[in-house]
Amino acid sequence: MVNGIERPLDLLNASKGKEVLVQLKGEKQFVGTLLAFDIHINIVLDNAKEMDNGQAKKNIGLTFLRGDTIIYISPASTSLK
Repeated sequence: MVNGIERPLDLLNASKGKEVLVQLKGEKQFVGTLLAFDIHINIVLDNAKEMDNGQAKKNIGLTFLRGDTIIYISPASTSLK
């Protein structure tokens, strides 16, 4: 166990209310505050921004991302800004 993380969803639970980086299939990246997720890793982000080469390309606001389109989710503290 590292930092209270025993299972994969523990990391998402610990990241609720914090900024995360989400990499989607098709090279799209989003950064936003993780509000909610389910067992399918469908997620809801607030203040979401579409990223391009580490820069905010477009403000999306509140958004829902389907779990089957997500490649990875990273706590923003470990992501490039």
